[in-house]
Amino acid sequence: MAALLTDPLFETSGRAPIANNNFYHFVVTKSHVVWRWWKISPRIVDRYAKPGELKESHQDFLDNQWVMVFGHRILQYTKALCQGHYDYLEHLPDTLLLRIINSLELEDVGQLARTSRRFRKLCGSEEFWEQAVQRRCNTVSAEMASLAQVEGWRNIFFTSKHCNLFLLYLP
Repeated sequence: MAALLTDPLFETSGRAPIANNNFYHFVVTKSHVVWRWWKISPRIVDRYAKPGELKESHQDFLDNQWVMVFGHRILQYTKALCQGHYDYLEHLPDTLLLRIINSLELEDVGQLARTSRRFRKLCGSEEFWEQAVQRRCNTVSAEMASLAQVEGWRNIFFTSKHCNLFLLYLP
């Protein structure tokens, strides 16, 4: 299953805390960890400083455990990736995740939306709510579809009498 994952497994970038202000880029692939940095300084001495790069195997990264700029949560997540503990849901395409989400109960969708930014985006997307309306309502008229373009599918879902009547009879 891990062979199906594509590189990079994880990638992030950002600036260091105020005292440092350097820019960092961090990548975890299937075989190694890459740490890049760019010195940001108004000093003339640092004008010609070149970017740096450190490339380590997963085992070297785990052995060194150097401090991360991106925080403890990112460090723990990348350690798990280096140890082979992959988050397969993060690598599924949005279309497949939407099909899975649409099979959940509405209350569960609300809980799922609170788990990550990606799920919040998917659970709040127009595509999800359009599929929810089509699944829970018997028919979607052309008028309803054109109204959804203006009001949004989520509003249609919660205000449609036809859907609300259908929701009342759900077990």
